[in-house]
Amino acid sequence: MNDRDPSRRQWRGLAVAIYLPTAVSFIGFGAIVPLVPLTARALGASVAEAALVVALMGIGTLLGALPAGVIADRFGEKKSLVGALFVDVACLLTCAFAANEWVLAAAVFVTGLSGAMLSLARQSYLTVAVPLAYRARALSSLGGVFRIGSLLGPLMGAGVVSVWGLQAAYLVAAGTSVLAAVVTMALPDLPAPEHADAAPVRLLQVLRAHSHTYATAGVGASALMLVRASRDALLPLWCEQIGLNAATTSLVFALSSGIDTLLFYLGGSVMDRFGRRAVSVPSMIIMGACFALLPFAHSLTQVALFAALLGFGNGISAGVVMTIGSDASPSLGRPQFLAGWRLTTGIGQATGPLLITAIAALAPLGWAAVTVGAIGFGGAGWLWRWVREPAVTGR
Repeated sequence: MNDRDPSRRQWRGLAVAIYLPTAVSFIGFGAIVPLVPLTARALGASVAEAALVVALMGIGTLLGALPAGVIADRFGEKKSLVGALFVDVACLLTCAFAANEWVLAAAVFVTGLSGAMLSLARQSYLTVAVPLAYRARALSSLGGVFRIGSLLGPLMGAGVVSVWGLQAAYLVAAGTSVLAAVVTMALPDLPAPEHADAAPVRLLQVLRAHSHTYATAGVGASALMLVRASRDALLPLWCEQIGLNAATTSLVFALSSGIDTLLFYLGGSVMDRFGRRAVSVPSMIIMGACFALLPFAHSLTQVALFAALLGFGNGISAGVVMTIGSDASPSLGRPQFLAGWRLTTGIGQATGPLLITAIAALAPLGWAAVTVGAIGFGGAGWLWRWVREPAVTGR
């Protein structure tokens, strides 16, 4: 690619204003996620109550998807990002000084709501601001930044807690959100939409108009999210089943996550050059095959090989769900459409661990792995059938 290409310079110009605050805020967020159950326990919560507090963050993210679309359409992506980051600050400070587990639970739930706003507004902003020829690379880079934050955040949190204690980690995370909000203010304003003079569209109106897209490409993307989320539950459980200790299991998972984090840009480049199916379909086949064959892995070497391949399949597909959604989004009602898209795919993400739990309660764990593998293969075919490629690809 030619660095003098004005479209490429336009995308690179967003690096500081969009990727830096995203990285900073996600490192802070990643630092406190493992600490939430420990904080709940320190405040007197039972193990079950602590698990519920953790679950409330995911529930908030899912329930916040549709309201986030309405807010982004009403106030614009930039103002929504800054506002959500300051809500994050208030929630993190509340977590730091929570008097009991229920105050903590409320703050964690609202953090999930603000997280939904942040994710949707960033995706919507990049969809408009970045030329179509670089869209997959831009959104895959966003997905990569999420992964980097999840990888570095816990390391920062561990260092802060070891020196200053649990409360300090929330204060540091609040500081990263303030910094992210200040940097986000430097985002250039988006150009006026093509339909600026058109009557406002309602959320339900947009959802009904694009129900076929949600039921076709959306279902395929939801299956991809389900298979991705299953790695986090199945891989550690299978390691335990074959007798690996906790430290070895952590190393296996770190191997998978490390490979995952390194490959996001490669996946975006392939999508921009060869189309969305060139990444979404192979990634589903690779992950489906790994899960289907996981019951035959009975040694550390075998499990590590499957973990590495799962990291590869997950890594190259970073950003593909956002990219497919952005490709399908209309210029009029884009935030509302993306809200419906995120809800559809979020259901898939939430279903993965629940499906594994249900199957494992009734049958051996291997059957859960095989079921997820079958969903991977079926989802690959579904995505091949329903994903529509954009008219322009990059160079």
